[in-house]
Amino acid sequence: MARPSKPVNVIELEKKSHRTKAELQQRRRAEAELLTGKIITETTEVKSNQLAHKEFLRVRKLLRAIGKDDDLYSGVINRYCLISAECMEFEQKRKNIIRQQETLKEHSKNMEYEDYIEKSIELDKTLISYDRQIQAKRKMLFDIEKENVMTIASALRSIPKKPETKKSALLEALNG
Repeated sequence: MARPSKPVNVIELEKKSHRTKAELQQRRRAEAELLTGKIITETTEVKSNQLAHKEFLRVRKLLRAIGKDDDLYSGVINRYCLISAECMEFEQKRKNIIRQQETLKEHSKNMEYEDYIEKSIELDKTLISYDRQIQAKRKMLFDIEKENVMTIASALRSIPKKPETKKSALLEALNG
């Protein structure tokens, strides 16, 4: 698989390139055409969720740093933040179940053995359920991260490396 082309700002920062000024100008125009020019927006659902809002602000700051805080990515970034918040909530619930298991062990001497086993199995099932939920959410997060990066990379790959050469109208007419 070919390596994606570098954005113009990276090429200029490196200060070593074989590209002509015309090629760089062509790439700069093509990169600008990939964006809407509107700043990424946060949905009310994300704003109302404290964890999702915090993640949104973090991700938006990172996207702004690389010049990709465009509203074109709002949907996927808002979804990512909500799933991230849900994942954190399940992780907190998982920690609570572990604490309950420890408390149950401490009080096991005061319980009937069958009651202890029954409650222990119930907590284990809940823990496994939360683990599955966390695993599913993490997979969703990974897929969004992977796709988002691939979308940006594919957008950069779609930029032509060489500027269009202007053909002479006279030569075209003569060649037919």
